Amino acid sequence: MATVTAKPETMPPGAEEPRRRRFTWPRGSRLGRLIITLNVLALLILVIGALVLNELRSGLINARIDSLTTQGELIANVIDQSATVGEPEPQLDPYTASAILQVLFIPRSQRARLFDAQGKVLADSFVVADRVDWKVLPPARKPGQTDDGTRKTPREQAQAERARKALADEIARAMNGRPVAGTRIAEDGEKVVSVSIPIQHVRAVLGVLTLEAGDVDEIISAERKALLPFIIVAMIAIVLSSVLLHRLVAVPVLRLARAADHVRLQGARAISLPDLERRSDELGDLSRSLADMTHSLSERMDAIERFAADVAHEIKNPLTSIRSAIETLDLVTDPAARARLLAILQNDVNRLDRLVTDISNASRLDAELSREHPKLLDLQRLLTEIVSLYEAQLRPGDAPGSVRVSIQIADPAHAHTVLARETPIGQVFRNLIDNARSFSPADGEVRVSLTRHRDRLVTLVEDDGPGVPPDNLETIFERFYTSRPKGRAFGGNSGLGLSIARQIVEAHGGVIHAENRQDAAGAVIGARFVVDLPDARA
Repeated sequence: MATVTAKPETMPPGAEEPRRRRFTWPRGSRLGRLIITLNVLALLILVIGALVLNELRSGLINARIDSLTTQGELIANVIDQSATVGEPEPQLDPYTASAILQVLFIPRSQRARLFDAQGKVLADSFVVADRVDWKVLPPARKPGQTDDGTRKTPREQAQAERARKALADEIARAMNGRPVAGTRIAEDGEKVVSVSIPIQHVRAVLGVLTLEAGDVDEIISAERKALLPFIIVAMIAIVLSSVLLHRLVAVPVLRLARAADHVRLQGARAISLPDLERRSDELGDLSRSLADMTHSLSERMDAIERFAADVAHEIKNPLTSIRSAIETLDLVTDPAARARLLAILQNDVNRLDRLVTDISNASRLDAELSREHPKLLDLQRLLTEIVSLYEAQLRPGDAPGSVRVSIQIADPAHAHTVLARETPIGQVFRNLIDNARSFSPADGEVRVSLTRHRDRLVTLVEDDGPGVPPDNLETIFERFYTSRPKGRAFGGNSGLGLSIARQIVEAHGGVIHAENRQDAAGAVIGARFVVDLPDARA
């Protein structure tokens, strides 16, 4: 069967336009699953790492808020009990509150500030504690430089102003009698965890205690460092998957391309990739398909070469006869002998014309089978029309000896449908009927019958001729094979009709064979050709 590479420009009649398939999970694609899995794995590592670290970050900040809240409530209770003066309008004693902040231990990474009811700072742990705030001095001032680094830039001033407003807003919300906790930016630009605890005496809010933890940046830096291993693992996974995909996909595809180029440029008859043919993925399927395709093409090329050799051999015979007749014609003076030579020339010319026509039909057969798409075909109607054409050629008053063609349909009310191409299938039965008529005796009859056998439709073409030699029942389907009975004119058959019929039937999933008809005594009384096609309705 020929390999079709051309794409039809138009859709066949009755055919539906193929739907565009949307993206679906590659269930049968091992390479597709491998590519998606490796890429998703690398992404999943990053996502899991980010989720884990986000949970860790949230947990650390929440833990720090809980710790500051507990510590602040304890300090607020101590200040309420020890630094509250005045009745019935209580107030905070700033000196006592400062002393309490000095006595209580405040870690270096934290800052405690006490505000009165008007938001004025009463105490600051950075002031009352024995602490020296230091920072690295800026580089030495260059000549002509007016900014010595001690003044804040406008951006830093705006940032400090925003920080003071955020602190004032936090204190104002705490004045409502409920603790306020969260993260904000401090005056120095660092991100801090802040908790503001109202100091209440009975129901009166006397002030606000604010605790700040300035190690949030260190926590975030530690989180980033913790994320680094996940990034490294993800990068390694991506690199390994890329290398793996290169080795598994890119390199084999390149080898297949080079092997195809070798077949095209060097004229090789086969493609050899044994290490790829053993693979069980798409590339293995592609390699095996390419090997099968080149093998099929090689067989096709061998068949074409044999066909060309057979054509040359068959054409040489009538050409040799014509050349001999032409060379002898000038030497013959007898009118009767010249007439015989002219008859031979006419017969050979007709034979050449028949050969060329049949060879042309045989060479176009593959193209016709590929261009015409199969469709539902009423085999009963087709056979009836073909037989009616032969019967129409026989008119009353025709010369005796004409061979008639009849048809018999078993169960004509039932549909006899096959999935086939009408023109080639019609050519099969015309070839069989023509072959049967050519071997039928004068006033003989060719009988065509159609029956159903399970899920098959069986067509019989029978004649009353001499039959087929038992040894040639299969040989007659070979190209240019002719078996002529005695008295049959030489060159009446090209030997391609039955070969074309078998090729068409097999292309439709059917079977064709020949057998001899016998009487009760076992004598051959004719030939029978059987065409077995699958029933499309089964």
